[in-house]
Amino acid sequence: LEEKFPLLGVPFTVKEAFSLHGMPNTSGLVNRRNVIATSDAAVVSRLKQAGAIPLGVTNCSELCMWYESSNRVYGRTNNPYDLQRIAGGSSGGEGSVLAAACSVIGVGSDIGGSIRMPAFFNGVFGHKPSTGVVPNDGQFPNAQGVRTSFLCTGPMCRYAEDLELMLRVMAGPGVSRLKLNEKVSLQKIKFHCMDHDGGSIFVSPVDKEILQAQKKVVEHLEDELGVQVRRVAIHKMKYSFQIWSAMMSSKDSDGQEAQMFTELLGDHGKPVWPLWELVKWLVGMSSHTLPAIALGLTEKVMKLNPGGNAKLVSMGKSLQEEVEALLGPDGVLLYPSHPTVAPRHNCPICMPFNFAYTAIFNVLGLPVTQCPLGLIQLVAASYNDHLTLAVAQYLEKAFGGWVLPGKV
Repeated sequence: LEEKFPLLGVPFTVKEAFSLHGMPNTSGLVNRRNVIATSDAAVVSRLKQAGAIPLGVTNCSELCMWYESSNRVYGRTNNPYDLQRIAGGSSGGEGSVLAAACSVIGVGSDIGGSIRMPAFFNGVFGHKPSTGVVPNDGQFPNAQGVRTSFLCTGPMCRYAEDLELMLRVMAGPGVSRLKLNEKVSLQKIKFHCMDHDGGSIFVSPVDKEILQAQKKVVEHLEDELGVQVRRVAIHKMKYSFQIWSAMMSSKDSDGQEAQMFTELLGDHGKPVWPLWELVKWLVGMSSHTLPAIALGLTEKVMKLNPGGNAKLVSMGKSLQEEVEALLGPDGVLLYPSHPTVAPRHNCPICMPFNFAYTAIFNVLGLPVTQCPLGLIQLVAASYNDHLTLAVAQYLEKAFGGWVLPGKV
């Protein structure tokens, strides 16, 4: 039974962007409010086949492209530790129900940090796998063109040990590429640490309490494991937001353009004109959220400087090579998940690019595990997911991991 049905009887929840047969699949878009899934997304089907029992679907941001989970279909998701703060996005509903012990394990997706930010803000674990291993089929919106290399489907859990089990099931036959059967010796891992991105003008400075938490993790690793955590300064990380934006809007190898967000806004309805939607929003008549309208307005700006974008795409490829070379087969990088702790509702509008701390690893294609203790991301080279998962389990035992909201 354990081999055939490793999740027998385990309840799970699913980000509403994924198809779960018989459940809504709106992705927070009002025009899709009557859309009911008639099949299961690939990962949902695999979890069911492994014996897991779906409880239902959870809230996300409109079309999954903002880091506060609020939309005109379901309203706003609150952080269970402080209802005045955001749950993150776009898998914010998933992060919230896991933290509040409504669910045990959950399905999320991540193209700019949509698994890791909610996991960070809600004090749970999340894993963005190496690119191209876990199928993205059956979610809306799904990635097209170059973005198929950036979107990742992955597990979210209260307990670190469940990440690997979920990942094995969700990855299916492709799981062998992730080396999960290799035994990890923590003492042999080469640890690297960066406190911040180098001072980008687009994002907030890293909070002192986040720096302090990361310092505690570094000191613990050095004292208890006897390893040396090497401080590194990767200069190009300062341009994380610009690199992510350029690569997201670039053409793929076949010359196919990335899908316009404005097109998605018009799904199941008439074409959307962002400027007109902004006018309607100002008088309370738009069915779209302000972040979605703003993204619709700004995406065309990215196409005005093709030469600059090409340079940034080249810089991104160079950064990928640099980080892969730094980490190698046995390296793990400790890096802040976000420059601030969970912001209050609506505050992300003031600092819309803070997600760059997570987003850069989507375009680099690297596996990343989000740990709630120490508030850090653990990054490894491609297909070395086994390293970050092993370190996450170790840190959970060392620092305590998830804490029930009522006990905080």
